Amino acid sequence: MSSLKIMCSTFRRDTRGVTSIEYALLGALIAMVIIGAVSLLGTNLKALYDMVAAEVP
Repeated sequence: MSSLKIMCSTFRRDTRGVTSIEYALLGALIAMVIIGAVSLLGTNLKALYDMVAAEVP
């Protein structure tokens, strides 16, 4: 039982993977912002093209 306690306490103090997880979360956030911006701009751009197409004889 004490070996389980030692293993758990060692696991809690280990910080080797923290930085990579932070970078992964930051990358996911940036990707979500880019996807949102592109979809919003794409919708607005389509509306603009439709308006121009309606005005051209």
